[in-house]
Amino acid sequence: MPMDKLKPFFHLVSFSGGKDSTAMLLKMLETGMQIDAVLFCDTGLEFPQLYEHIHKVEQDTGVKVTTVKSEHSFEYLMFDKPIKRKKPELQGKTGYSWAGPLMRWCTNLLKTVPRERYLSELRKKYDIIEYIGIAADETERITHKCNSRPNVRLPLVEWGMTEADCLKYCKDHGYDWDGLYDKFGRVSCWCCPLQPLNELRILYFDFPDLWAQLREWDDKTWRTFKPGWSVRQLEVRFAFELEWQTDGNQLGTKEFRKVLKKRLEGVNDRCKMRSHTR
Repeated sequence: MPMDKLKPFFHLVSFSGGKDSTAMLLKMLETGMQIDAVLFCDTGLEFPQLYEHIHKVEQDTGVKVTTVKSEHSFEYLMFDKPIKRKKPELQGKTGYSWAGPLMRWCTNLLKTVPRERYLSELRKKYDIIEYIGIAADETERITHKCNSRPNVRLPLVEWGMTEADCLKYCKDHGYDWDGLYDKFGRVSCWCCPLQPLNELRILYFDFPDLWAQLREWDDKTWRTFKPGWSVRQLEVRFAFELEWQTDGNQLGTKEFRKVLKKRLEGVNDRCKMRSHTR
């Protein structure tokens, strides 16, 4: 390409609002690195505290965060979108329903697609250098990102900042997400069925409004929330665990499993009507 046809570089910060991307952004500003835009892909499913955090970052730094969203809402894609089914038993069912390890449609449609739509316009004018907040101790993610995308920089890796370093750095700068990281290892979509049981347990006890929404969605869709567990089954389990421990009993025993099975019987009958086919 002739020199006069070369595109200028555009320095784009990929910003999730979590501890790692926040630490990256703050340190880039602190060290005077060039930033042309900060991009946040909004699924509409983040914790309210994360949205508040993003607003605080904008106010404190003076940096405008560009937000992109899917053309369709999560609820439309989850419940109503017409989809061609290959499996006969799924004919007539609308919406993608809950995501699973082999079908993370939400990541693609709520994050990747709107992100790529935004970037495709930028690429017409610029060569994009993208800054991604992967910490120095996330070895697998480092390898994947470096191999899958051109013009990617990982400043946290360059600085040797681990996940723990990033959280401390953010807290030292006055950011604590109203305690979310004291409860959860990672802060992402609160309704994700792929999150571990211990984090769903926290969601049930500490975020009753979000849990009520989760239950409502699970009642409406055709695939159970997790393999072997509906949201209503999980709330029976979590409540019983607390009751069992409060009475001085140990979880995981033969007797515990026997009583839990009995408690779940009524809920189990309802859930047999639904499928968890992927």
